[in-house]
This record gives sequence, C-alpha cells and structure tokens, in this order.
Amino acid sequence: MLGMTNPTSTTTDPAPLAGRREWFATGVLMLPLLLVSMDVSVLYFAIPDISADLEPSGTQQLWIFDMYAFVLAGLLMTMGSLGDHIGRRRLLLIGAAAFGAASLVAAYANSAETLIAARAVLGIGGATLMPSTMALIRTMFTDQAQRAKAIGLWSGVMTAGIALGSVMSGFLVEHFWWGSVFLVNLPAMVMLLVLGPILLPESRNPAPGRFDLLSVPLSMAAVLPVIYGLKEISSEGWNVRYVISVTVGLLFAALFVHRQRTIASPMISPTLFRGRGFAPAVSLNLLSMFAMMGSAYFTTQYLQSVLGKSSMEAALWGLLPSTAVGIAAPVAAQLVQRGANRAHVVAGGFVVAACGYGMLTVSGTDSMWLVLGGAAVIASGIVVVMSQMMDLALSTVPVEKAGTASSVLETGAEFGGALGMAALGSIGTAVYRDGIPASAPGPAHETLGGALAVAQQLPGRTGEALVTAAREAFTDGMQAAAIAATVLLLGAAVLASVTLRRVRVREAKATECECDKAALV
Repeated sequence: MLGMTNPTSTTTDPAPLAGRREWFATGVLMLPLLLVSMDVSVLYFAIPDISADLEPSGTQQLWIFDMYAFVLAGLLMTMGSLGDHIGRRRLLLIGAAAFGAASLVAAYANSAETLIAARAVLGIGGATLMPSTMALIRTMFTDQAQRAKAIGLWSGVMTAGIALGSVMSGFLVEHFWWGSVFLVNLPAMVMLLVLGPILLPESRNPAPGRFDLLSVPLSMAAVLPVIYGLKEISSEGWNVRYVISVTVGLLFAALFVHRQRTIASPMISPTLFRGRGFAPAVSLNLLSMFAMMGSAYFTTQYLQSVLGKSSMEAALWGLLPSTAVGIAAPVAAQLVQRGANRAHVVAGGFVVAACGYGMLTVSGTDSMWLVLGGAAVIASGIVVVMSQMMDLALSTVPVEKAGTASSVLETGAEFGGALGMAALGSIGTAVYRDGIPASAPGPAHETLGGALAVAQQLPGRTGEALVTAAREAFTDGMQAAAIAATVLLLGAAVLASVTLRRVRVREAKATECECDKAALV
C-alpha cells in the first residue's frame, strides 16, 4: 500500500504492452491515413486533364480542387464527437466505405457537378478517418512509450502524404487518365473494411450523453468561413470580402463556444481544456502547422517560378525535405522516454524549425539546396513538436473522449495551416510588390506567376529584366517572411518551455494524488 503512494514506485502495475496484433492493425490504419492526406494535393496535376474532359467553369474548377479540404476541415469536430458516441471503429468503417464509393464515383464522373459532389463525400469520409485513426491508436496503445512511437508514425505518414499526393498525381496522369488518381484509394479502403473488424478494437464513450445536432452547423459555420477567408487572403491578398468571411466565422465560433459551455451534453466538452496539457498541446500544435504550411507556400513557388522547374520536377524535388520527417519523430520519442523533459524537447523542435527559417533568410535566386535544406530542417523541427503535442493531448484526456480530443487537435492544425499561409504569404506579397518596378504592367505587381506571364509578351531585354526583378522580389519577400517566422518560432520555443514545464509538475501531482486514493482503497 505504501509503495503506491510514490508515483515513481516500481510496484505500480505497468500498462499492458501492445503486441503484433496492435502493430499490424496500426499498419492497416496508416495506408488509408496516407491516402486521406494525399487527397489534399492529389489533383495538382490532374486539374488540366479534368478541365479538358469535363469543361468546368472557373468557379467549378476551384470547387473541384477545394471542396475536399473545406468539407474535411468543417466536419472534423463533428466526426470526432460522433465516433465517441457510436464507436470509433464503426465510424472508421463507415467512413472507409463512403471514401471508397466516392472515389469510384469521382474516377468515372462525367460532369463537373458530379465530381464536386464526389469530392464533398470524400471530405466527409476523410473527416471520419482522421480522428478515428488517432483515437484508435490511443485505445490500442496504453503503454506511453509504445503510444509515442505509434503517434510519431501517424505524424510522419500524415506529413509525407501531403507531399506525396502531387507526385502520385503526376505519375498516374502521365501513364493513365485523371480518374486513376481516385481509383488508387480503393484497395486500401477494401483492405480496411476486411481487416478492420478483425484487428481493430471497438471503443466508445460509455456515457456520451445526447448528441447535440445544433452544434454541427454551428461548428461548420465557425470553421469554414475562417478557413476560406484565410486561404483567399494567402492567394489573392487582403480584400474586404475575405476579412468579412473571417469575421463571420469568428462570430459563429463565439456562438459555438457559448453553446458548448451552457448545454448539458456539449459536442466539445469544455472540461477537455481544463485537463492537464490539452490546451497547450492544441495551441503549440497550431503554431507548428502555421510554420509548416508557411514554408510549403514559399518552397513550391520558389522551385517552380524562381528556378523554373516544371510542376513534376518541383513536386519531386519537394519530396526531399519530407525524408527527414521519418527520423525526427522517433528520435524525439526516444529522448522523452529516456527521461528528457518534454518541454525541452518541444522547445528544441521549435528552435530547430527556426534555424530552418534562418537558412531561408539568406537564400538567393539560385539557392535551391539552401532552400530545400531549410525546408528539411523546418519539417524536422515541426514534426518533433507535432508528434509530442499529439501524444500529450491524447495522454491527458480520458480514453472515452479520445475522438473528440483528436478532432479538436486536427481542427486547430487546419486553422494554423491556413493562418500560416495567409500571414506569411501576406508579408511575402507586400515585399514582392514593393520590389516590382512601378512601370511594370498591373498583373506583374500581383504575383510572380503574373509577372512571368507578362514578361513573355514583352520584347527581349525588357521581358528579361522584368523576370529578374520579379524573381529577386519574390526571394526578398520569402526572406522577410522567414524572418517573421523565425521570431515567431523562437517565441513559441519560450512558450513551450513555460507552459509544458508547468504541465509536467501538474502531471506528477495528479499521479501522486491518484495513487494516494488507490492506497486508501
């Protein structure tokens, strides 16, 4: 009894270790997760062929590309909560069936409207798969060390999928037809539907309460306008319409939060944020995605428009930074398991990412290896943060709320990514426009792509001078945004050191308190 009052005592029964079955089940979960993350960018090379075949309008083409990501972001919280109510495995299998069926419809769509509808259903399926996979990992791995490894694997697969999507799209479109980018989803979904009921445990909240239907449209009204506004700001610059869109979303967010705090059975329980470490994990994970997507925004354009790489070449070169991701998360997990303070590891991840942005601050118009190296360093540092924050968030909430917790974490990541592209993109755009000669045609002042298009219509040296000025202006903008990101990440490192150190103290006290209660029993 006395030994149980010591949180570090060796007499406390350790959590049971997962075996081959759980690891094999995790492998089954990773393939659909990879495909769900790939679908964010899988239309990168397919859009021209889709446009030639289905002849969508400009608005329809935008919705074909964006519908998936919008629906996914808008429904993450709903699906996380729904999984806690009806069972995460059941929701996962329903989502896999919907994802597979929608992939088949999308592959053979004969109109833009059909493809847009199929992309919407794909987003619904993706919203069920993402939080369910993470919540099931929380259920299968009760040992902290094993769970950290599994979450590190989840983080690496998710990050790599986004980078791999465009490359896979280019390969398939080059050798087959555009519908093949959707058909590749079917084998993984069939495998999940066959093996899932055998390998995956069912888990749900035993006392979930009533599912609040009104919170569903409120959550979507809070998320979608903000994501839309931030994405448009990053691509087209500041506009009253987009600012209004973000403002409307924030107003609905306030209504959503008010409802969650006042109803008996909220979709997102406010008690999650009163738990040890959950709020810091969500906030720091949001900052990490801010940095990750901000880097991707510049790296892709740099490879294509500054260095003149083709889309396929840029996509292939863009894979190099993601190779570092597979090493970073496991190393961070090992450090924490061997006794390193999580606060120091996460702060170190932010500092590493800041060093990567520091490399971008000294890049030039012919610095491909420096830019790719900086992107790799950024990705390594960010994945350290992401994997640790996911582990912390899931470790500090009850297992019955794992689905809801996962969805909140992922929704925060969506906000962070959109905010990173908007904020850093706006800084880069402002510096770019300042660097373009006042005499240049209007489109050249908007984007680097516009300047290159205009330069092709100008005679000889005039066009060459505009290309040179535009590429230098874009690089200057990237450097300015990198400086801002470096400062932000160093601030995040300080924030992590402070907030996570406090979390560790509270965790130790909570453990001791729980053991005291057990001793009394």
